Amino acid sequence: MHAMPLPPRLKLVPPGVWVALAWSASTAFTFLARIRLPGEETANEFAAVQFYRWDGLLILTIACALALLGSVWLHRRPLRALALLLTAAAFLTTNLAAGAIQPAQFLAVDLALYFIAAGRPRRTGVTALCMALAVLVVWETVRLLRGWGIGTLEELTVALTAVVAWLLGDASHRTREYGETLRAQAASQAVTDERLRIAREMHDMVAHSIGIIALQAGAAARVVHTQPDAAREAMTAVETAGRETLSGLRRMLVALRQADRDQDRAAAGSDRLHPAEGLADLDRLAAATTAAGVQVDVHWKGARRQLPPDIDLSVFRIVQESITNVVRHAATTACRVTVDYLEEHVAVEVTDDGRGATTDTGFGLVGMRERVALLHGEFTAGPRPEGGFRVTARLPVPAPAATVAA
Repeated sequence: MHAMPLPPRLKLVPPGVWVALAWSASTAFTFLARIRLPGEETANEFAAVQFYRWDGLLILTIACALALLGSVWLHRRPLRALALLLTAAAFLTTNLAAGAIQPAQFLAVDLALYFIAAGRPRRTGVTALCMALAVLVVWETVRLLRGWGIGTLEELTVALTAVVAWLLGDASHRTREYGETLRAQAASQAVTDERLRIAREMHDMVAHSIGIIALQAGAAARVVHTQPDAAREAMTAVETAGRETLSGLRRMLVALRQADRDQDRAAAGSDRLHPAEGLADLDRLAAATTAAGVQVDVHWKGARRQLPPDIDLSVFRIVQESITNVVRHAATTACRVTVDYLEEHVAVEVTDDGRGATTDTGFGLVGMRERVALLHGEFTAGPRPEGGFRVTARLPVPAPAATVAA
């Protein structure tokens, strides 16, 4: 059976509150153990002489004040907080006429040890454990020197619970560190994978452009003497395709140089000569998604124009990945895509009215952010105040290449 996860609201409760609740529960248990409960002939424990006297109640008040102050300090000053909790445990035990600090009095200390070991550096956790064990040793040593009896077995039990609490907290700390390391490695790998994906797409675009250039150049060569105007148009198309390809390469290759070169060459080894997808395919994507059950409304703003191939493809990929996240994670039946052609930029926005959070485990947002960064654009993604989720991207569009003088 799998352990039931804590409800989200319980995860928001500060550790100090849990420690204060543990102290209150253990103190209440101490009193219940010394009174005759219904169905019992006698109390489980005999109350000490001072337990209900004014001096005993004063010690109890001081112990509770120290424990509550330690609970407040636990987040900011963990070792000082633990020292206060240990002092409170020792104070309260003096009221019990017991030979050892009782497990109930050490419950708040054990919980504090867990939180310190789980949330603080390992050195701090070890120091906290040593402090707890040192108090137990000092307690028994003082009683031995004064000729009083000691509870060796009880003290060993308390020490064992302290060690177990520290071990559980240390294991939680190590698990969290390992998880963070895995997430960092996965995010780094996602960035590398996205760069390689872009490199493959660049290869497709370059191959397609080179194919067009070869065809246009061949056509120009065949009609250069018989149809000079047609040859001139063909060579102009060659120049335009070449300039757009070089411009895209300049924007991308510098940023992609750190990707794995061996994988990059392997990805670029194919001989596909078909054009990459772009905004021209957006209506087809919207229709396919709508047929799958999520209505996609596409809105165009500004004067639609031909974009450089790398920018056209990147905008399409951002919309494609955003719609994929809506289908998988948003729990909604509709989303809205807006593409805005501005004078020097192209902007895209994808919004939905879903649950307003993403469980994107495929690092799609990381890939989109990396793609926009490579093109020196702006990218945002997050829940909307009115509900749902929004992804926006704004990519600069370079001015058309100037015509080379004849």
